[in-house]
Amino acid sequence: MTSFPLRDVRVVELAHIMAGPVCGLMLADMGADVIKVERLPKGDGTRGFAPPSLDGESAAFMMLNRGKRGIALDLRSRDGVEVVRRLLADADVVVENFRVGTMERMGLGWETLRELNPRLVYCQITGFGRTGPMSAQGGFDLIAQGYSGLMSVTGEGPGREPVKVGAPVTDITAGILAAFGVSAALFERERTGRGSLVDTSLLEAGITQTYWQSAIALASGVSPGALGSAHPLAAPYQAFRTADGWINVGASNQATWVALTRALGTPELADDARFVSNSGRMHNLDVLVDVLARRFEGHTTDHWLATLAAEGVPAGPIASVGEMLEHPQTVAREMVVEVPHARLGRVRSIGRPVKVDGAGIAARAAPLLGEHTGEVLREAGFADDEVLRMLVEGVALEAEG
Repeated sequence: MTSFPLRDVRVVELAHIMAGPVCGLMLADMGADVIKVERLPKGDGTRGFAPPSLDGESAAFMMLNRGKRGIALDLRSRDGVEVVRRLLADADVVVENFRVGTMERMGLGWETLRELNPRLVYCQITGFGRTGPMSAQGGFDLIAQGYSGLMSVTGEGPGREPVKVGAPVTDITAGILAAFGVSAALFERERTGRGSLVDTSLLEAGITQTYWQSAIALASGVSPGALGSAHPLAAPYQAFRTADGWINVGASNQATWVALTRALGTPELADDARFVSNSGRMHNLDVLVDVLARRFEGHTTDHWLATLAAEGVPAGPIASVGEMLEHPQTVAREMVVEVPHARLGRVRSIGRPVKVDGAGIAARAAPLLGEHTGEVLREAGFADDEVLRMLVEGVALEAEG
């Protein structure tokens, strides 16, 4: 097994904002040469997501585009589209997250590109998928969370206002699903010699997050609602207030439930008829939570973490993002890395979440707008005078310095 299994794979990323760039980031982390094509005049929309920024470079853009090379083209021009066609003629993968029909209008749709390059894996991420009555609609994480049912099960409970998941979970999940689909299509290409169409959406990404809740709805005909931090199928499995903060407790099976009663100094609860089984605990959840809450409020979070650990009960604090980034386990797993940036020196970023043979990440920060334009155009076979003409005419842009 190699440390970078997608080495020698060329990916052209015609994607913006989040879902598509997440896919490109995942592929780059596995060693692919990802060429990010940004549209002139301003490039990817996340370049404008500031503050925060570092000396004018958007932190959001740098987070999602680590490990890629970047070129900047006017895709409204014939020459700009021709450059993309030239890149795709030799590419292994193209990733795009435009609305359905956009690539076709540029002459870069799946049917056209499969004739140009039969080995090309075409990955399309949309709001609602290529087919169905909503296929033409654009997609946003907030809207997809609503349609997918996620917002109906997120929040404090009945009667409270809807709450979305704090992270843009459908965007991120769609990008990860797309990278999985691309990897599978590349594996299939080894058998057949031909590329495939990979099609996923924010809606489907949201739906995949509802496995437990959908299991309940499909089996019972009843749609579960929001439970705060609680679990829809097991108890006690939620956050409890302590004397100085909060703690998550995951006593989700019989052994950890009995261990929790010992840790709390209430062994009699293990034999209480209301709580003796998981079904009983779920049926009497309000009473159970009230009983446990009074115990947890009597001591600090650190006290309970030590006590629960001694009994083998899964538990943990509710960390801030800053605390998470500095945690020794985060550091040990190399989930915060430093990479060299063309203007900023070394910048910190989230690291590679899947390790292969223990390898870290390719050392490349997000590109400046047009940082690798000349380099990539020459690799694609454009002569120096052609490159210069495109730069002068504004078809392409190359970063200064």
